[in-house]
Amino acid sequence: MAKAYVYTRHGGPEVEALIDRDVPEPGPGQLLIAVRAAGVNPVDHKLRSGYRRPGQAPAELPEVLGSEAAGVVERVGPDVEGFAVGDAVFGSTLTGGYATHTLLPAAIAAHKPDGLSFAEAAALPVAAATAYDGIRQLALPAGSTLLITGVGGGVGGYAARLALHEGVRVVGTASAAKKDYVTSLGVTHVESGPGLVERVRAAAPDGVDAVFDLVGGDHLRTVAELVADRARLITAGGKQIVDELGGSAVARARTAAVLDAVGALAAADVLRPHITATYPLERAGEALRAVEEGHALGKIVIEVGA
Repeated sequence: MAKAYVYTRHGGPEVEALIDRDVPEPGPGQLLIAVRAAGVNPVDHKLRSGYRRPGQAPAELPEVLGSEAAGVVERVGPDVEGFAVGDAVFGSTLTGGYATHTLLPAAIAAHKPDGLSFAEAAALPVAAATAYDGIRQLALPAGSTLLITGVGGGVGGYAARLALHEGVRVVGTASAAKKDYVTSLGVTHVESGPGLVERVRAAAPDGVDAVFDLVGGDHLRTVAELVADRARLITAGGKQIVDELGGSAVARARTAAVLDAVGALAAADVLRPHITATYPLERAGEALRAVEEGHALGKIVIEVGA
């Protein structure tokens, strides 16, 4: 039997539970891994609350929480090449990450670099890959200025470091409580709230060349006026609004090549995950609360196995 932290119906934290379940069996193109660590993301509590991505099937309750994991391959399904039992791997999960065992699609899984811990590898598939895809999409030349909204979160931190690595100046919006973290990244911090546009213009008097939005809503509407070329207005937080504004959502690649790339960048310290807290599986609810309440800096990870 496997342990798994699930939600039993849609709702708030009261619908979460740690249960026993059968170890999943890998099908064609799948890997069964013994989970060593699982990343915690805002999408986890959104799915629990009833959100589904466009085209996503309804939840099969109870559904295991978690979208990303790292671990050791225990079984390899049919038609899988490039992976073997005992390999250390990471990727987005098919059957939830908050568990002792889960399935990964081999086509979008990657080998863990030796220079990364399992906790660090588990922090990459969602936030780091989203940041990587967004920065590749913008393709800003060195010397440009990029505004990242919500830069104090997981995706924002990765996007900022990647952009800075490529010679792009970064201005980022975040709460006052996150100023020290934001400035430690090398980002010019601009406090969120009324008067935001004027503060950004003061911080970047020559203007911004692109906006990478991670907040959505009215925040996205407010900053949209700062970029003249709406092809350089992208979001991971408000697709419907960005369409109205003439921008676009981050085009997610969801490939093994992207995971290989972010893994290599992390091992080289360019995208080393900033893990601020770890929790055991038995305290997965506390880990999710830290993210759900919006106070977490960097990345929260659940450590599952030895």
